[in-house]
Amino acid sequence: MNERKLVLYIAQSLDGYIATKDDSLDWLFQVEGEGDNGYSEFYETVDTILIGNRTYEWIMDYEKGEFPYKGKDCYVFSRTPKENTEYVQFIQEDILLFVNKLKKEAGKNIWMVGGGNLLQAFLENNLVDELIVTIAPTVIGDGIPLFKAGDYKLNLQLKGIRSFGQFVELQYEVKK
Repeated sequence: MNERKLVLYIAQSLDGYIATKDDSLDWLFQVEGEGDNGYSEFYETVDTILIGNRTYEWIMDYEKGEFPYKGKDCYVFSRTPKENTEYVQFIQEDILLFVNKLKKEAGKNIWMVGGGNLLQAFLENNLVDELIVTIAPTVIGDGIPLFKAGDYKLNLQLKGIRSFGQFVELQYEVKK
């Protein structure tokens, strides 16, 4: 049986940031795309979603408390224990053990939503199998970088390039 893939699906500015220093994504929402920029198509390929706690808090604030990923298995990595909700399980256990266990379960791909700290831990533990990065034609100068400095290297194989209005989507497979 093949292992499920862990996929990073995320948007960034041309200069490599996923948000401003104050967690704003206004720069992203000002860009003209095409439809939903491939989101629905991607969303159908996953049944499990992994989110860092800070990103989860941002999503809940932005969505005014309405959880956007109902019907998927959602796990939020948090350093402090929290009460599970109807839609989310909070995880404090070892990231490597937890994700490797998930990958062995039957199902669709696993979406690593963000943020930067969780991504870095995933990269340093060689857990990411595919990256789908959508680039907005915007330079924001400073903010939260997609890739933080760390003890990891990725060798990537380009799988595809698509454009959605002003956005460009790059799809890479991680060569292991």
